[in-house]
Amino acid sequence: MAVSKYVDPDLIPGLERLKALVGDGLDVANDLETSRVNSNARDETLIEALQIPDTISQETLVCPAQEDQPSVDMRVMYPREATAPMPLFYWMHGGGYVLGTAKQGDLFTLTAAQQLGCFAASVDYRLAPEAAYPEPLDDCYRGLKYLLDHADDFNIDPTRVIIGGVSAGGGLAAGLGLLVRDRAEFSLLGQVLLYPMLDDRNVEPASETLSDTLVWSRKANRFGWQSYLGEAFGSQDVPIYAAPARAEDLSGLPPTYMPVGDLDLFLQEDIAYAQKLTQAGVPSHFHIYPGAFHGFNGFVAGAPVSQHCNQEIFTFVGKLLAEAAR
Repeated sequence: MAVSKYVDPDLIPGLERLKALVGDGLDVANDLETSRVNSNARDETLIEALQIPDTISQETLVCPAQEDQPSVDMRVMYPREATAPMPLFYWMHGGGYVLGTAKQGDLFTLTAAQQLGCFAASVDYRLAPEAAYPEPLDDCYRGLKYLLDHADDFNIDPTRVIIGGVSAGGGLAAGLGLLVRDRAEFSLLGQVLLYPMLDDRNVEPASETLSDTLVWSRKANRFGWQSYLGEAFGSQDVPIYAAPARAEDLSGLPPTYMPVGDLDLFLQEDIAYAQKLTQAGVPSHFHIYPGAFHGFNGFVAGAPVSQHCNQEIFTFVGKLLAEAAR
């Protein structure tokens, strides 16, 4: 995990801490189980500083199993004293489709619950390769539908729903947005796609002389996509809900906030997706952060650039909620 001279100086200490936790990177392609252990340990370390106040309830909800579909756990937070129906903030964690747990979303769900009064849920979707597409996305859809089908029970306002995710979770959120649009069972107020993993074709080095990206490499990316897509990997038969970058028509999607660092492997595919959103008439806020690597605002949450990014996320969400309440 060599440090580029172009990395924002405020982020370098975070890279060093990350290296202390996982060495030179998560070798998912060669040792997935160890990578999962290290990834979970890293996430536990990063959220240790989070303190859930007494004003916030934290619990696990379970979407029951149905026929051949297993149950889906969701880690939820919401204000204890909420009386009016709450907006729903529905989150998907990262991990290249092969790593991570719902707890990884605590930074975002706690902020949504505490600052914006949301019922905030982070879904514990199944991981690839044990569960390939469409199973992880099915989990995300079923979890969201369960909450909305029981909106009265959970004191949720079904007209104010914002979905989001980070990295692979951002890809799942983008796929979920397309799926919600096309199934038309309910609607979304907005979506937050944090440096989303959108394009299964972004697996080859740009050139032999270009060094690989920090935190999430092309080798890891190839393994993640191959695990998620299974036999469809490398073909032209990849559904848009699995790899949203393949979608040509993005009309009808909700307002979108999408940040990415200029040192992120997903920079170009995210730029292309933002352009498609804009061309489709979707209100979009796209922000490129100079000197920022993949996962910067979670791994180094205290850095000024990370604080700015995280503040922008919830400013965007807050504005959507305020406009919907008028």
